[in-house]
Formats: sequence, C-alpha cells, structure tokens
Amino acid sequence: MTSPAPFYTHPSQMAEALRKDGYAILPPQDVAALAGVPLATLNQLIPSWEGLEPDLYMKDGGRYRRRRHSCFILHGSELQQTAHRAHWQPLEYNALHGGMNRLFEPMLAETVALPAWPALLQGLGQLCSAARRSSTPWYVEAHQFRIDTTDGIGRPTPEGAHRDGVDFVAVILIGRKDIKGGESRLFEADGPNGKRFTLTEPWTLLLLDDAAVIHESTPIQPLQHYGHRDTLVLTWRSNGFQGQP
Repeated sequence: MTSPAPFYTHPSQMAEALRKDGYAILPPQDVAALAGVPLATLNQLIPSWEGLEPDLYMKDGGRYRRRRHSCFILHGSELQQTAHRAHWQPLEYNALHGGMNRLFEPMLAETVALPAWPALLQGLGQLCSAARRSSTPWYVEAHQFRIDTTDGIGRPTPEGAHRDGVDFVAVILIGRKDIKGGESRLFEADGPNGKRFTLTEPWTLLLLDDAAVIHESTPIQPLQHYGHRDTLVLTWRSNGFQGQP
C-alpha cells in the first residue's frame, strides 16, 4: 500500500493547527521562510550529516544509527549553546533507552556556526511560543540522525510509538537515499484517530505537540545494497532539560 503524501499546513495556521490538531507540516520553502533564510542557506547544513558518529547505546544490538547531539537555550532571539551534556529520558517515555545517561558526540562547532543554524532555531522557537502563547525560554535538544541499512533494516524509532516528555518535537527530513519505508505515523494520545504519510523532500518539517500525539517512523529497507535516511530532530521544553537537577 502506497503511503500518502503529507497534507501541508498553511504557514499562517501553524500555531492554531498545533493547538487544535496536535501537529502541523510545512514544505521546504515554508521552512526556509520561517527561518528567514533562502533554502540554499539551509542546505549548507546538510554536509554535516556525513560526519555523524555511531550510536553506542543501542539496546537492540543494532548498528544502523549514527548521531550527534547538542543542547541550547533559546530566550527570545538569544540562542546559547550549553555545556555538553548527556541525553536522558524517563522509562515512561522511552521503554528501550530510558533511564540511562547517553553521552553522544556533540554537533560540530562549524555546523552550529553556520548562519542557518540560529535562524532555524529562532524561527521554530517563535512558532512554539506562538502556539503556547508564551514567551518562556525554550530548552532545546538537537539530534542529528542517520538511520542506515547496515543491518539490512534500519529503525528510526526502535522504541516504537512514543512521546518524548517535552512540549514540542520537530522532525525535519534532511534526505533519503536508496530506501523504502520510513513512513511517519501519528496517533492521538487520548483518541482513536491516526495519520500516516511519508516525508520525501529535504527540509520538510513535521512539528508535534508532544502531549497531544504519539509518533513513530516505520523501519527502512534498502532499494539496492545500502541506503539511509537523515533527519534533524529538535525537542522543545519549557521548564528545563529532562534529567536536569
């Protein structure tokens, strides 16, 4: 069965869609407009996905995930990178990898120094603030992911359908190469309805209200001998990082 294309949200309706439906989807050109930069400027970030490091914490024994992780605090238009810190989630949100401090390699300094990086986070931060009708600082965790087919199959969400324990989750497709699968699936946290679609264009944005929806991505398989799927996942939390004393 062919996965449907995503139904895009009009940029002027993003905050309302998050409040009403729990999610919103923007095409690449609208993501660039949200960041206030040309799409070509966002594309300057893409080469950094070639330098991700293996995820050494995979409890399923998989070798299919590479990543980098860094943390930021956004207050208004001021973006500050924090000292490097471990990623932590409670078991109630991540039954597979929760309850453990996972210290990944940080994002490269040259990546966060590119003009596209603060522009993207500031644009998304304004949208999250509009959806919450709040000017609170945002505690942002940034995850660069590459899921590949080294093991024959790659699992973007090995923990299954889940929430992240934050306010908002942004999933941005960076690229797909020689794969099938990787369908995005959303389920109402307190209802029967669900959505399914596949992100195919680089810089397509799926933004989720984490309290309202549960999300997952289906496994990927190679179309040839090897393929991969690259994403940028940004989580937005208003009251500190998870696991912060």
